[in-house]
Amino acid sequence: MVSEPLDPTALAGQIKRWAAELGFAQAGIADVDLAEHEAHLARWLAAGYHGEMDYMAAHGSKRSRPAELVPGTLRVISLRMDYLPGDTEMTRRLAEPEKAYLSRYALGRDYHKLVRKRLQQLADRVQQAIGPFGYRAFVDSAPVLERALAQNAGLGWIGKNTLLINRKAGSWFFLGELFVDLPLPVDEPSDKDHCGRCQACLDRCPTDAFVGERVLDARRCISYLTIELKGPIPLELRAQIGNRVFGCDDCQIACPWNRFAKPSGETDFSPRHGLDNAELAALFGWSEEEFLARSEGSPLRRAGYERWLRNLAVGLGNAPSSIPVLEALKARRAHPSALVREHVEWALARHRERGAPI
Repeated sequence: MVSEPLDPTALAGQIKRWAAELGFAQAGIADVDLAEHEAHLARWLAAGYHGEMDYMAAHGSKRSRPAELVPGTLRVISLRMDYLPGDTEMTRRLAEPEKAYLSRYALGRDYHKLVRKRLQQLADRVQQAIGPFGYRAFVDSAPVLERALAQNAGLGWIGKNTLLINRKAGSWFFLGELFVDLPLPVDEPSDKDHCGRCQACLDRCPTDAFVGERVLDARRCISYLTIELKGPIPLELRAQIGNRVFGCDDCQIACPWNRFAKPSGETDFSPRHGLDNAELAALFGWSEEEFLARSEGSPLRRAGYERWLRNLAVGLGNAPSSIPVLEALKARRAHPSALVREHVEWALARHRERGAPI
C-alpha cells in the first residue's frame, strides 16, 4: 500500500534520514549540471593523463551528463560511507620495508556489493513512500563523475589531491549515487576550497604524480601503476613505490583534514587474512589458488595474480636484503610469466647492487 505522497522537500529530508539508518555517513542532492567539470575532464584526457584507462575517454559525454547516461534523470542523490577500519597503523607499515602496504580500502571485502545493496534498500524505501519512480544506482561502476556530483550535493570539496574532502570526516569514505527522476530540492554545493595554502598531499606523493593542484598524471600514480597498468612498471618509478603493493594512501595520510576521519562500523571493511600486517615475502609465496581463495570478494581481484606478483616483486626489490626476501625472489625466477620474471630479476639486481650474495 502506497503511503500519502510526500512533498519534495519533506521527501528529501526523509531520504537523508533513511540513508543514515542504512549506514551512510551523509547524503546530499545535486542537479545534473556538470559543465565546469566536463571541461576539466576534457583537458585531462587531452593531456593523456589517464594512461591505459581507456574507459575514462569512452561513453562520449555521458560521464558528465547524467541525463544522457540515464534518460529522465533530474537529480542525483550522492551518498558517502566511511570505510577506515580503526587504526591500521598506516604510517608504521610504510616505515617497515619488509611489510606489504595495501591501500586501506582494499583490506576488507569489496565495497561495491555492500554500498550497492544499501543504495537499493534506499530506493526501495523511497518507492514504498511514493510509489514507482525512475532510478539507477551506481558505485564506481559506470561513467559517473562521482566526486563532482558529491561536491555539488554538498558532501565536500575536491581537494588538491583530486579526492573529495569533508571538513568533519576527511576523505576516508566511499561514494555512491542514485540517479532519480524526482524534482527534489538540491543542496548547497561545497564551492569553498578549504585546502588553503596547504599542499601536504602534493609534497608527500612518492612518485610526484601531481602535475599541479587537482591535476593528477595517473601514469605516475602508484594506485594506477599497481592496479590499472597491465604491463611492466616503469623502471624509473619502481624504487619510489617502496612497499606499496596495491594502491597508495600517502596523499590521504598527509591531509590534515583526515584527523577528523571517523572509524567505520561496517565489519565488511575490517582487514582480512592479516593483510594489514603481512610480510612481502609471505604474500609472494602465495600460489595462484591461495591468491584466488584469499582475494575472493576482495578488491585485490582487480589486479589479478600476475600483477599481484609483479607488484610484490617490486616491493621485495625495495626491501632490506634479508634471507627470506632473497629466497622468495629466487623461488620465482622461473615463473611462467615474463612480466613476473622481469620484475624478479630487477629486484634481484637491486639486492646485488647492495652487495647481497646472489
